[in-house]
Parts: sequence; C-alpha cells; structure tokens
Amino acid sequence: MDLFAFFGNLLWPIKWVIEAILVAFHEILTFFGMNADDGLTWVLSIVGLVLVVRAALIPVFVRQIKSQRRMMEVAPQLKKIQDKYKGKKDQFSREAMSRETMAMYKDAGTNPFSSCLPLLLQMPIFFGLFSVLRNAQLEGNAPGVGLLNAELSESFGTSSLFDIAPLHLAISTADGNTAVIVTAVIMVILMTGSQFITQLQIMSKNQSAEMKASPMYRQQRIMLYLLPLVFAFSGFTFPLGVMFYWLVSNFWTMGQQFLVIRNMPTPGSEAALAREARLAKRNQRKGIVEETPDAGTIIIEEPKNPQRDQPVSKNRAKKKQGKKK
Repeated sequence: MDLFAFFGNLLWPIKWVIEAILVAFHEILTFFGMNADDGLTWVLSIVGLVLVVRAALIPVFVRQIKSQRRMMEVAPQLKKIQDKYKGKKDQFSREAMSRETMAMYKDAGTNPFSSCLPLLLQMPIFFGLFSVLRNAQLEGNAPGVGLLNAELSESFGTSSLFDIAPLHLAISTADGNTAVIVTAVIMVILMTGSQFITQLQIMSKNQSAEMKASPMYRQQRIMLYLLPLVFAFSGFTFPLGVMFYWLVSNFWTMGQQFLVIRNMPTPGSEAALAREARLAKRNQRKGIVEETPDAGTIIIEEPKNPQRDQPVSKNRAKKKQGKKK
C-alpha cells in the first residue's frame, strides 16, 4: 500500500478542514480582484491558513507558558534528584531516579514534553497540507476530499509563484528549475534565522538563573544549533507551498514569543527585571510612586483629587451651624 495514500486517508478530517480554509481565503482574494490561478493568490491563502491555525492554538500556547513556569519552579528539585544519583549507573538507581523524577513532575502538574505541544498539534496540519498539495498536483483535476473541487484542485496543483516557481516542486524535484531552488534556499535561510532568534531571545532574556543551571537549558542550547539541519532537510524535501506554511508559522512564533517575553516574562529573568524597570519609570512619570522606609518597598497609590469646597450663602451656613449644635 502506498505510504502517502495511507497517511492521506488517516488525515482525511484534517485535509477537509485545510481545504475549507484554503478555499475560503482563495474566494475572498479572488473577490477582491486577484487572479484565481496565480501562485501568489494560493500563497496568500496558505498565509490565511496559518493565521487561523495559530490563532486557534493560542490557548494551547498559554498552557505551554504556564507549564514552562512550573518547569522552572521544579528545576532546583530536579537538580537535587540528579545529584542524589550522580555516578550511580546500576539498574536499581536508574529506575529509582526515574520514579522520583516522574513523581516530581506529577506533583508539579507538568512534564518536559508540554513545551512541544503546539508543534505536535501543528504536524498533522503540516502533513495534511502536504497531502492536499501532492494530490492536487499528481491527480490533475481530481477533486479534493472537501471544498477543493476539480477546478480549484487543478488551479492549486499547477499554480506557480510569479509564473516561474511551481508551488508543488521542491529542490529534490525541481529538475534544474533555478527559481524553485533559489526560492527554497531563501526560505530555508529565513526559517533558520527566525527560529534561531526565537530560541535565542528565550535563552538569553527569559530564563532565570536556576533554569540556566539546569540540564534542560543545555538541551535547549543543543537544539539551537541542530534546527538549521532540520530546516535544510525540509528545504530539500518539502514543496514550496508547504514551506510557505512553515515560514509564516515561524514568523508568528517569533512575534508571539517577543510579546510574551516583554509582557509576561519568567520571574527572575532578565526580561522580568527589564519589565519592572519600565513599569517603575512609567509610574514615576505619573507621579504616583512613593518610597517607604522598610526595605525600599514601593507602594503604588492612586493620585488624589481633592474636592474644592463650594461657596454657600449666609442663611445656609447658619442652618448648618444650627444642625451641628
């Protein structure tokens, strides 16, 4: 049985949703005057797909942030467990270390794989788009599984970016097409750069001192330099249409991470100290910061608006004095 056909059948519901979103954005773009068969129209439809998917994954991303916070809190306990069994390589010690580590994660309500959840949830969509594009190209005008009818399937499968770079081609299948090769190489560079910047800002600005001393931090440093190899492989294997999805998703991740680090930084990190300094400076400009003598604690008070006494007539003043008596 064809492996692609097997995964295509397995991803049938996801492919249906992908086709529905692609067709919806394609119809909107053509309504506003874009060429229905132009590769740029389909690329922008893929961008729309990314925006919908990543917006839907925002709650998952929030859970990821909370899980990362809890991982930071248990980092000192994890180091104690590792130090306790350091140098012990017998089977009993390894099993005991594994049990204690898993129990600690369970008590904290987290696990080291939770940070990969958004990526894992995107992988079926990624391969679903690959399957949709492959079927549209290989089967000519055969319809998709959902709203991608025969006409749209043929348009998607034969579309080319600027009429020179077919979206269904990759470097491995370009057959000497320079435009495809150059476009794929540029996207690999952009994908690598955006992912490197995302990881670097996390590691340099959003890690506490305890986290930087943990084994997880060393694993992140290794991944920082392994990812370019992953992108190089994808740039050689995957078609341009799928690579556009990955590239735009990387840009979304980079921007999203920048906002999180700026507004919700990890406590004790460089980004958290920078945010506290910004807030203190902003409050000083408003004139509502007051230093207290105990350990330099800062108390924020709302500015007082004293109410001016209103003038009263002599008769009214006499009545008030009479009431007080």
